[in-house]
Amino acid sequence: MKILALGAHPDDIEIFMFGTMAAYAAQGAELTFAVATDGARGGKSDPAVLARVRREEAVAAAALLGAAPRFLGFPDGGLVADAALIDALKTLISEIGPDLVITHAPNDYHADHRALSDGVRIAASFGVPVPHADTMGGTGFSPTHYVDVSAHAEIKARAIRMHQSQDPDRFVDIARTQNLFRSGQCNGAPGSQAEAFRFEPMFPFGDIRALLPPAPPIRTVMVSTRRVD
Repeated sequence: MKILALGAHPDDIEIFMFGTMAAYAAQGAELTFAVATDGARGGKSDPAVLARVRREEAVAAAALLGAAPRFLGFPDGGLVADAALIDALKTLISEIGPDLVITHAPNDYHADHRALSDGVRIAASFGVPVPHADTMGGTGFSPTHYVDVSAHAEIKARAIRMHQSQDPDRFVDIARTQNLFRSGQCNGAPGSQAEAFRFEPMFPFGDIRALLPPAPPIRTVMVSTRRVD
């Protein structure tokens, strides 16, 4: 399989979907990580320096899974779903030929995330299915699919920490809390972690379960066996 992960900023793939990318890597999938903006506004450093550093951080994180990094180079904080973005995304999708494209949810917290989501939806059209990754904090997000990332929690944390320019431990904590909750939401075992996605069926893609790594296993809900007198 060929999987294309699309993030608006250099650390977005790591925060929102890296566990799933690691699960794909374990299955032998070919991964491409594409970053839409240069990340130059993600701190107080000189924008040119920050853009260079953040690109290097993204390359290092992608290397953990042997993923091919691509950088579209749009200005950070000004992403819009215009012809330039859509054309760049169409070209990228055409070059890679992915079986699945994963990107941000259309209602995520950052305007760049929302713009990228809209652009991907238009660019992918009916050529490839596009599930959306969980929003920050899960706000306003109703999952349709889950991926068990318990075995990949450590490498996900390592990938997030590659982005030292972004004070990454806060995102490690946010992601871990959210992934624990999402696993509990589908009755995962205590301590297990899951990443959540939402897929809106659109012709000709009605069911993408066969394209995703396994969800947390279903556990029997047991009634208490304790006798109370």
